[in-house]
Amino acid sequence: MTTPEMSRVPRTARGTATRAKLLAAAETVFARTGYTEASIVRITEEAGVAQGTFYLYFESKLQIFEELVDDLNHRVRQSMSEAAARGANRIEAERLGFKGFFEFTAAHPALYRIIREAEFVSPRALRLHYSRIVDGYSEGLRRARDAGEISADPTVAAWMLMGIGELVGMRWVLWGDRSLAEGALSGETSDVPDEVFDEMMAFIERGLGSSPHETPRKAQQ
Repeated sequence: MTTPEMSRVPRTARGTATRAKLLAAAETVFARTGYTEASIVRITEEAGVAQGTFYLYFESKLQIFEELVDDLNHRVRQSMSEAAARGANRIEAERLGFKGFFEFTAAHPALYRIIREAEFVSPRALRLHYSRIVDGYSEGLRRARDAGEISADPTVAAWMLMGIGELVGMRWVLWGDRSLAEGALSGETSDVPDEVFDEMMAFIERGLGSSPHETPRKAQQ
């Protein structure tokens, strides 16, 4: 797997802007056509740069794909953490963090298709994407547990919360009210309805605040 350190780092502000333009174009092309049908030609055409310019910053289609996964990961984590940081306690931080995630998803619906493509194109990039989110997430939950705000296992809760956010976002932000025939990425994205968001947060609050308990099997021993 390639890494951001392996890419050709721009030395000028113009180079940085061109590289960002290529990543933005790659996000559009990979989401529209999928990895297999995407090409460097299509990416450079979308970016409005010469094909040769691509190779000043990336070695291959695989490298720009993996760096796009890394870039999306960085931006979605930043969106979530900046929003959550405004919370006065863990539950409030969860509410704001999810708001940040859903806002990012609405602005970048391609996130879903690209991350799912990574399962086949670059499984290590996929695992790194989720692991980075969980690492930071579980640390925040661990601090909250140490402070007595929650009682859930931080690592298990982090994976479960990430799954909740991803699927709720898929259903209500990505799909919205569109029918199956319209396709998941057609048209505009939607907001998570207030009643859905409130129900989700009530579920999360109960889960994070519940006391540890024995399994039925152990309780009978």
